[in-house]
Order: sequence, then structure tokens, then C-alpha cells
Amino acid sequence: MRPWFRRIPTVLGYAAAVLAVAALSVWLSVRVTPMQTVTPAGQTVQVGAATPDLSLSGPGELELFGQSIPTRPQFEGPIRPRLKLTHISFNSQARALTEPGGAEAAGKDLSEQLTSAWTRYLLWEALIAAGFAAMIAVTVASIRRSSRMTTLRALAVAVAGVCAVNALGVYLLASATPQILRKVRGIEDLVGPSTPTPVQAIGAPARPGVQAVVIGDSTAAAIGNAPLDDPTAADKACGRSKDAYAVYLAAANNWTTLNLACSGATIREGLLGSQQRGTTRVPPQLSAAMGATKASVIIVSIGANDIHWSTLTALCAAADACDDRASTAYFQQQIAAFTTAYYDLLDNLAALPQHPRVLINEYYNPFGENVDCLKEQNITPAKAKVLKSRLEELNSVLRQGAQTFNFTAVPQHFDGHRLCSDQPFVQGPDANAPLHPNAAGELAIALADQQALSRTRTPAPTFTAQPTP
Repeated sequence: MRPWFRRIPTVLGYAAAVLAVAALSVWLSVRVTPMQTVTPAGQTVQVGAATPDLSLSGPGELELFGQSIPTRPQFEGPIRPRLKLTHISFNSQARALTEPGGAEAAGKDLSEQLTSAWTRYLLWEALIAAGFAAMIAVTVASIRRSSRMTTLRALAVAVAGVCAVNALGVYLLASATPQILRKVRGIEDLVGPSTPTPVQAIGAPARPGVQAVVIGDSTAAAIGNAPLDDPTAADKACGRSKDAYAVYLAAANNWTTLNLACSGATIREGLLGSQQRGTTRVPPQLSAAMGATKASVIIVSIGANDIHWSTLTALCAAADACDDRASTAYFQQQIAAFTTAYYDLLDNLAALPQHPRVLINEYYNPFGENVDCLKEQNITPAKAKVLKSRLEELNSVLRQGAQTFNFTAVPQHFDGHRLCSDQPFVQGPDANAPLHPNAAGELAIALADQQALSRTRTPAPTFTAQPTP
């Protein structure tokens, strides 16, 4: 019989093999264990574990519509949470947050569901890891043609080893993870609040005589309609028209109105940052608006370019269906990015020193029940319905943000005057700017804004003009 100390290398070798099998089993189980899905307050969140590494602490992972972001909280242990936000139903979320005590209840619901999902995930991961360990042990024993007793012994050791590694890596080193998840009341707790981009009136000429300012995209610029009589280089580059709703509002209220809207503008490149239009560099619209220090009204039309509405429409027209998984995932990614930029814009508008009334224009639905005139563009009633639902989701974001900052959201209704009607308010597929408002549509937007202004604390003058075909 060999002395006991000569068995040490053999024992260490077996221990190393068991540890290697256990570590491999845990790694594989984390890769294949299904994430657990929870749906708190209109959000669909999947909970799993990030791929283990050799560090004993670090951030988890948060995947927002395909974008991976490290979590703000630091977690102990090599196995840390991975959260995947796959869907937001803004209507459900708004209802949950606006009910009495809704914000607190929604936050509590989120933390409880995340903690419960994490626990369920770990149970599944432990079972799957044990299965991998057993499979590896049986495979090795089969290759070595071990006896049944030796195979059973190897099986027991492998399963015990993976349970020990899981206990060490999860239940001991990561024992604080559930407590951290219980403190999560919203996505902001996981990634931290966004840092607003402050905008300054650098180089903006003073315009003390301006009473109202319009900022936004091609809808507010009224692209495709009659050009201004004496346009500047920026007016030409941005496609600004004398049929823009800003012009109608100025005439009705005897205002000097500054229309800074520009075709193709987004929040980041157009409103908060400068925008390149051909050879013309257009200054940030909000920065230019700050020169109007006496303006009591600011009207905003923005969002379509941020979510790449024209691209979504083109994809819809080219595809057999508009609600396939790829285009839906693309839309969700764009709406998530827009939401962050939109709240940044609202922060800046709320910080304006003159505290103007702010109107946020929602988007009109250009598609009516009849879409026969769009057959050549391959737009069917079913496709129009999908596009309408996506506009409604964009409008939900616009409306919820306006309510959060005590601004006024203004719905736009082109009922009876949509595409394919006798008197459409929208430019057709062969027009200069398809799907954009024509002169009558711009007047309809002006009417909606005027009515919203008349409902605010200081009534605006009555606007009696009617849209014409």
C-alpha cells in the first residue's frame, strides 16, 4: 500500500478534473438556460445571467432593444444578472403610473418580479448545470469503458462538484444580488439617469419682437408646399413654406412668429444640435429660439425622423407584412432611443427663463379606411393598420412626455381628409413630399394648435378660418 502522501497528486488531479467539469457545466448552463420573463407595468423584461468571468464583482448587463449597457449597481460573484427589455407598452405604463399610488406600486411590482425571476432562473441553471456535469461524466466513463460502479461514482462526484461550484459562485459570493434587485424601482435605477444636454444661445441673434417660435421637422417646415417669398439660404435648405402652420398662427394672432423647423431634423441633429442640409449648416433650433427672449409660445413637431418613419414606411411597402419580428424589433429600438432624446429636449424647454407655453404636436394618421390610391405603392389596409399603430405608439411617447413636464400635447385629426379621400389634407404618393401635409393640412394643424392655446390660462385670439380643399 502506497503512503498517503503519494496519493496527493492523484487526488489533486481528480479535484482539478471535477472543478473543470463543474466550471464548464456552469458556463454551458448559463449560455442555454432560458431567461425568465416578467411583465411589470407594461414592460416585458427577461431575466437571466451574464456570461461568467474570472472577476469576483462587477456590473450586470442590461440589453435595451439590442443595445447592451452595463448596469449601474455592482454585483458580487462571477455570476451576475442579465436583464433584457424587449417591449414597452406605453399606454399600459402610463395607466400604471397615473393611477393613485401607481408609481410606487409599479416600482414595487418591478422589484418583486425581478427578484422572483432571478430566483427561478438560478434554480433552472442549477438543474441544467447538473445535467451537463452528468452528461460529461457519463461520456468520459463510456470512453474509458469504466464499470457501472465507477460510472455511478463519477456521476455522483460530478453532480456534487457542480452543486458546490454553484453554491460558492451564486449562493455565497452572489448572495447580495436579490437584495440589490429588490431596490430597483425602474430602469433608471439600473443604468442611472440620463444627463441632459444643456443648450445655450451661442451666436443666436436677439429677436425681442418674436411672440411665438416653431421648432421641428418637415411637417412644421411644410415641405412640398409653396416656398417663402424671400427665403434665406436656411429657408431653402430646410424646405420652409409660406403655407406652414406657423404662418397661419401668426396671421390669426397678429404675432411675429419665428419658424425654425427644418426638413430631416431630429432632436439630436436639428433641435439640440446643428444639422447639415446640403451645403448649408443649420444652427441648433433650440439655440436659435433662445434669441426670442419674449416669446410666450413654443410649438414643437418632432419624432418622425428620430424613429426613421420614412424607412419604416418603405420597409412596410416592400415587405409582405409590416408586423414581422425584424421590423417590429427595429421600431422598438428606434422608439426607445427617441424617448431618451425626447426627455432631454423637454428638460431644456422646461429650463427656458421666460417659461413659455409649450405645445407638443402629435402626428396625424395619413391613412384612411380606403387606401386604393396606394396600390402601386403596395400599401394594403392591413399594412396601413400596422403603420397607424406605430404612429399611435409614437404619439403615446409624445403625450406622456408632455404631461410629465406640464406641457400641452395637441392631437392632430385628419378624419375625412386622409389619403385617397376627395379632399385630402395629405400630399399623395406622386407629390413633392409624399405623406406630408398640404396647405389645407397645415391649416388644420394650425386650427388644432389654436384651440389648444385657447384652453390654456391666457386665452388666445379666436381663430375662425376654415380649411379649404
